[in-house]
Amino acid sequence: MSAETETKPAAPWYAAFPEPQSDLMNISRAEVREMLKGSTGEVIGKDFVLVDLRRNDFEGGTIRGSLNLPAQSLYPTLPTVYAMFKAAGLKKVIFYCGSSTGRGSRGARWLSDYLLKMGDSSIQSLALFEGIKGWANAGPEYVEWMDGYDASVWERLKSQ
Repeated sequence: MSAETETKPAAPWYAAFPEPQSDLMNISRAEVREMLKGSTGEVIGKDFVLVDLRRNDFEGGTIRGSLNLPAQSLYPTLPTVYAMFKAAGLKKVIFYCGSSTGRGSRGARWLSDYLLKMGDSSIQSLALFEGIKGWANAGPEYVEWMDGYDASVWERLKSQ
């Protein structure tokens, strides 16, 4: 095959957007579970929100109360997303994807960049450490906080 007819691999979806500049801040699943249980005095939808950034791999369930906002649409909608979170008075936005090492961390860092640009220190932008895979595989005390949980999906993903 000549160099002229070779096809270049497609750029990843995030290459169309600026690389995030902020440092990543993670939050543990244990802390999020305590928040969901109400142990911290924080209320989902009032004090914090969970944002599931999965799109094509949105299967097996999601953490109860999460919004599904595919990562591919996050960056262009940051002004609107920020305005909604600000108007709601949220103090924490917790992003996750499968492992939170790609989309979850990128989403959290993009919002952090936007918060800095807006001069807003009232909202924390965080990534759920180990993402939904870590959550679903951490035991029944986590699975009970999932909507649409499908054990067969998580068993299949463990073996991949």
